[in-house]
Parts: sequence; C-alpha cells; structure tokens
Amino acid sequence: MTAQERRNAILNILCQKRFETIPNLVSTFHVSERTIQRDVLTLSCSYPIHTIRGRYGGVKLDDWYHPTWSSLSFEQETFLLKLRDTLAGDDLRIVNSILFQFALYREL
Repeated sequence: MTAQERRNAILNILCQKRFETIPNLVSTFHVSERTIQRDVLTLSCSYPIHTIRGRYGGVKLDDWYHPTWSSLSFEQETFLLKLRDTLAGDDLRIVNSILFQFALYREL
C-alpha cells in the first residue's frame, strides 16, 4: 500500500467514524505511530482533520465535512474483491486503486 492509498483509507475511516485513535490506525495499517502522525498532518492540510491530545485523544474529522465522491455499492465492492483474487500485475493494481478510492472502509 502506498502512502497515498493509506491516507485515502484513513480519510475513509474518518468519514465513517468521525473519530479514531492513533493506536487503532497503527494496528489497522501495520505502520509506525510516526507514520500515522505524518499522514494525519498531511491530510490536515487539505481536510478539516484535528488531533486531540490526552487520555481520550485521537484524530477527529469535523462533523460538517462529508466527502463529495461516490462510493461503491455493497454488491459492486464484493464483486471487485472476488475479482481481485484472480488478477495479477497492472490489472490487480488498478482494481486495488478503485477499491481504495471508492470502497467504504473494509479490511482490504
């Protein structure tokens, strides 16, 4: 997964949950805490994302923000996940990019 794909996935998580902790993001993406912090900093330059410090801290997406891009239906996403298992090379890369850009967050 590239840094941009990871950042898109973080944004998708925040769009769904509105709040997530850094340790949960570290666990989800299997990267260091510092990598997640850099990703959040990069995203906060373009999106209304804020970090909250302290015991109940984490990453928060402002309530008023909702993405304008479309997402895949459950059936479309399920089909692409099945299709992905049969692909390799550039075809696999393209399907993965579609899933990361348009799928609702799932363990991809």
